[in-house]
Amino acid sequence: MKLPELKIGDKIAKVPVIQGGMAIRLSTARLAAAVANEGGIGLIAASGMTNDELRYEIRLARSLTSGVIGINIMVAAKKFSELIKTAIQEGIDLVVAGAGFSRDMFGLGKESGTPIVPIVSSAKLAKISQNLGAAAVVVEGTEAGGHLGTSISIKKLIPEIRAAVDIPIIAAGGVLSGQDIVDFINMGANGVQMGSRFAASEESNAAPALKEFYLKAKPEDIVVIKSPVGLPGRAVRNPFSEKIMQGSVPITHCNNCLKSCKHNFCIIKALERAQQGDVENGLVFAGEYIHKIKEILPVKEIFARLKQEAAVAN
Repeated sequence: MKLPELKIGDKIAKVPVIQGGMAIRLSTARLAAAVANEGGIGLIAASGMTNDELRYEIRLARSLTSGVIGINIMVAAKKFSELIKTAIQEGIDLVVAGAGFSRDMFGLGKESGTPIVPIVSSAKLAKISQNLGAAAVVVEGTEAGGHLGTSISIKKLIPEIRAAVDIPIIAAGGVLSGQDIVDFINMGANGVQMGSRFAASEESNAAPALKEFYLKAKPEDIVVIKSPVGLPGRAVRNPFSEKIMQGSVPITHCNNCLKSCKHNFCIIKALERAQQGDVENGLVFAGEYIHKIKEILPVKEIFARLKQEAAVAN
C-alpha cells in the first residue's frame, strides 16, 4: 500500500505518521523537525517545560523544518492552558492533549483556528470530542507507553470509534512497522501515532544510556505502575518501578506541577532522571512492544523502512 496523506484541520502530512510527544524532554525540536521533514507530524512534548523553553523549542523546530509541528501536553499539568496559549501565540500547527480531558482547550483552539486533537480511549469520549470541535482524535489502546486510559486493545477500539465519529482518527499503541500502519488504515484509521520507535531514534533527546536501556528490554520487563496523575502508566521494569509498585517513594521537594497529585512519587523528577540517563532511579515509560526495537535509527531511516514495509504489506 502507498501510504495516504493525513489531513488534520487545514494541515496535511504527506505520511500519515504522528510522532508521539514524549515528556519530559524526549520529544524536543530536533526530533519533531526530523519527523516533519520526512512528511510526518512532529510533536514537541510541552509538559514540564517553562513557557520560555517551549517558545525556544517551537522556534528552533521552525528553523529546522517547514513541515507540520505540534505540541503534546498533559491535561493533568497545572500549566496546561498557559502552555497551550504560548504554543498558539507561536503559531503552532496543532495541539495534542492526553493524560486527562479538558473542555476548555477547544475554546482556545476555536479562537485561533488551531486544530485541537485529544487523546481518547473510548467511543464515548471520541464523540464528545467531535461535538466540542476536535479536529481529529488520537485513539490510544492499552498497548501504548506512558499514561493509559484503557485496558482495551487498540485493535478493538479503532473499529468502534470509526463507527462513532466522522473526524480523522489516529491509532496509537504498539505501532512499530509499516505493516502495522497498513493494518490500522484497513481498520478505518486515518493515520498512526508512534512513540517508542521515535524514543529510540538518533534524534530523540533521550540520553544514550536510556536508548541503550530500551534495546535491552524484554517482553517480561514491561510493567504497569500507578502514576501520581491518577492513571496507570506503562513502563520498563527497573529498580525505581519496582519501588513504586511496592509503595510510595517520599517526595523531598514538590514543584506543585499537577492539577491534582497522588504524591506517591514525583513523576516529573522521575521522568527527568530517565531522560538524563539514570535508568536505575528514573521512570522509563515505554510501549508494550519496546522489546521489538533492536537498533537506534535516524528518523530518515525509520521513515524509509516504514514506507518500504507498507509497500509490501498484505
